[in-house]
Amino acid sequence: MNSPISPLSPKLAATTAKFRNRLPTQLRRAISIYVACICVLLIILNVDVMPSIPSPSGVFKRNAVPRKTQKSGSLGSFPRKIWQTWKIDPFSFEERDSLTAKTWTLKNPSFRYELLTDSNDMNYIEHHFGPGGFNRMDIVDLYRSVNATIIKADLLRYLIMYAEGGVYADIDVEALRPVQRFIPERYDESQIDMVLGVEIDQPQFKSHRILGKKSQSFCQWTFMAKPRLPVMLKLVENIQGWLTAVAKKQNVPIGEVILDFDEVISGTGPSAFTIAILEEMNKRSSSAVSITWDDFHDLDESKVVSGILVLDVEAFAAGQGHSDSGNHNARGALVKHHYHASNWPSRHPRFSHPVYGEVERCNWNPECVKKWDEDVESFELLPSEEQQKRIDEKKSEDNQPLMNPNVGLELRELNLGPVS
Repeated sequence: MNSPISPLSPKLAATTAKFRNRLPTQLRRAISIYVACICVLLIILNVDVMPSIPSPSGVFKRNAVPRKTQKSGSLGSFPRKIWQTWKIDPFSFEERDSLTAKTWTLKNPSFRYELLTDSNDMNYIEHHFGPGGFNRMDIVDLYRSVNATIIKADLLRYLIMYAEGGVYADIDVEALRPVQRFIPERYDESQIDMVLGVEIDQPQFKSHRILGKKSQSFCQWTFMAKPRLPVMLKLVENIQGWLTAVAKKQNVPIGEVILDFDEVISGTGPSAFTIAILEEMNKRSSSAVSITWDDFHDLDESKVVSGILVLDVEAFAAGQGHSDSGNHNARGALVKHHYHASNWPSRHPRFSHPVYGEVERCNWNPECVKKWDEDVESFELLPSEEQQKRIDEKKSEDNQPLMNPNVGLELRELNLGPVS
């Protein structure tokens, strides 16, 4: 016997057939679609109250060791980039340059390393300062027109730091410590825009006719900056105005100006850099007292002034033999400048007295500088015939082979370090 609820039951089949006959086929299809839409709508409206299914990545995150909050000095808001510039690409480096450059990546494995060369620097400037970038075609034209290698090198480091920020280091600078050590732990790096170091701290010579402009300066062979700092752009604009004035004075295009050592130092190098930094510090300061080099003379430990962290001379300029710069074995020494790429003075010579030579050879030794000054002053009081006689004697002496081995010893006894 068939069950009353069996599909084969005649009673159930008759009832179902009777019901189907009362509803048109199109209406039955519409009801099905309507019911489906209501179900979808209910799911959408109530999805926020439905329990969510944890994703595998979410499970892994909960099980992973949480990262520590970045402490002061961890470079949280400084770009993790290291910039260098050189004539050729790193695949063509001499072993000396390659080993020095590698210290930056070895000490800072999480940083990006960038090198601009004579082949790609113009493309970089056009990309960042052309119409698609900051739209400063005057800067693009300036960079294109400059031919002096050292002027281009100075301009390029400032433009890079403005456009992207990070750490800049000359190609002959070796990293002794990780960049993380640039900012001592006691500082909040979010409140710091730049990190600088003292290079030359010899204010007793600030009135010297040759050494004066170079006697107080921050180091620009290594420094760190956040991008878009107005001081970097202002520095470039200062250089632009200065070069334009020099070219006008010499009645030549900017690409043909002739510059000596002191003009480079004061126009684009450490002196120009220092003047711009001090002006920026004063611009930011709310104090009625001006910020001067006196605030950084004999600096024993780092200090933050107007959002700019200044490190003592040992940090970036150890081993100079002056300015109480210490040595590279000290714990506070962060980099080591090898000077092997610093041959630009051969194209922009220092002032050299025809008899007594360059005062820079004294390397800021007070007794040596004093004697040079006295000798030059005495020379200038001589009759012109006697001056010429001494010049001729000096030339003749220079042309003679060095016979006295004690001459080198006498120079070493002056304890002269690398000439700055």
